[in-house]
Amino acid sequence: MFRRTRRLATLARSWSLLRAIRHEQDAPELFYRPLAEDTATLLDALSRDATGSGLTGRAVLDVGGGPGYFAAAFAARDARYVPVEPSVGEMAAAGICVPGSVRGDGQHLPFRDASFDLVYSSNVAEHVPSPWAMAEEMLRVTRPGGLVVLSYTVWLGPFGGHETGLWEHYVGGEFARRRYAAKHGREPKNVWGESLFAVSAAEGLRWARAADAELLLAFPRYHPAWAWWLVRVPVLREFLVSNLVVVLRKREIAGT
Repeated sequence: MFRRTRRLATLARSWSLLRAIRHEQDAPELFYRPLAEDTATLLDALSRDATGSGLTGRAVLDVGGGPGYFAAAFAARDARYVPVEPSVGEMAAAGICVPGSVRGDGQHLPFRDASFDLVYSSNVAEHVPSPWAMAEEMLRVTRPGGLVVLSYTVWLGPFGGHETGLWEHYVGGEFARRRYAAKHGREPKNVWGESLFAVSAAEGLRWARAADAELLLAFPRYHPAWAWWLVRVPVLREFLVSNLVVVLRKREIAGT
């Protein structure tokens, strides 16, 4: 199962995305453009593996759509793409106009129940104080039989501290924030306790298993397929998974 998705997860892809991460702060387009293309390709493969058809004609909700880099990648696949983002500044940051974009909070999505075929969130859960409330909202607005794909950065992984460093967050989030501010003379974009929180792989897996949905797959976002086994090992996964993806299918309503 998930053969298309597994075929995408190569070492070459992992290395390419890892190299792009270094541009997130200084040249965002060099990071987000390839990430957008990779995300759309990944979601199309997940949809084909899970439902038998890709993104064409599907209503897709991007929770935390940011400045709009992802829109073109989904348009190229003929998906009906809707991004939702709480920050007006973030939406306008790249000067990209995305028709149909919505300002809203992922923890209180401004959409009716069962509105979308596929709902996903990429690297947002670690930036909200109630990530599992957001995950429940994602499930609420997904149609029965539709997919929820939640991808987030694991705190104890090497990128858990985001721009504050590769090791500083292991000492503590507040320490990492202070050290960054002292070194650069300004606060980091992701401020510990305000816009960056410690989220574990175990928490995401626990939510997914308890949700009113079928957990189809859990894997490391940026790892080659031969390393996906790391998700199954407690403790080890917290340090080596880096970014966890959980894929759920919303249960069909009985009698329909």
